[in-house]
Amino acid sequence: MSEFDETNHEEMGLKWYDEKTAQMEEMLGKSHDTVMHSLFPYALGGALDLYYYPNGIPGTGIATKELSELPGEGSSNEWYQNYELVMFTKLPLDLEQANNENHPFGKIHRRMNGILNCMARYSAEATLNPGETCEFPEEMEELGGGCLIFDAYRDREDETDFGLLVLIEVYREEMELARKLGSQVLLDLLKSKGHYPYSDLDRAPVVENVS
Repeated sequence: MSEFDETNHEEMGLKWYDEKTAQMEEMLGKSHDTVMHSLFPYALGGALDLYYYPNGIPGTGIATKELSELPGEGSSNEWYQNYELVMFTKLPLDLEQANNENHPFGKIHRRMNGILNCMARYSAEATLNPGETCEFPEEMEELGGGCLIFDAYRDREDETDFGLLVLIEVYREEMELARKLGSQVLLDLLKSKGHYPYSDLDRAPVVENVS
């Protein structure tokens, strides 16, 4: 790649980052000034940088910004040419406790950090669509046995170039209901009970065991 191409590539990346940031803040509210940076870049095999959104819906949104570094490149699905991931907790942002596993926010932060990093890598290889579900193998360290459902967060029908895929951790019986009766049934139940789009599992399941 020539020096001119490298410069143009960098300028395109910065412009796309600014456009993406503006769209994300439109959907999630203004982001917090602090970013949880990884010691090693995600593109070189390190962990994700995490971006925090405490100014939208009650609680805290935690999102990625490294799945699509240029328009038309990176993670995509049937809905969006590019997307980033987001997860939510009902807990208020408390970055001082983010690495304290004995604190409620630290515990959910570690959980969502693990899920986001795992699913970010997976999204580069697989197509993850709203309405689909996912479960982590039982033998997987830390996340084993966990279940997720995906949804388009605040989908804008006239916008297909970029969007947010929200990952929601759910109980196994809830995932089984989604697989049996359709994801929208579960999503509607979660919304009716005030649990959408949160991944906190300090609640009762919204369904009983599905046979």
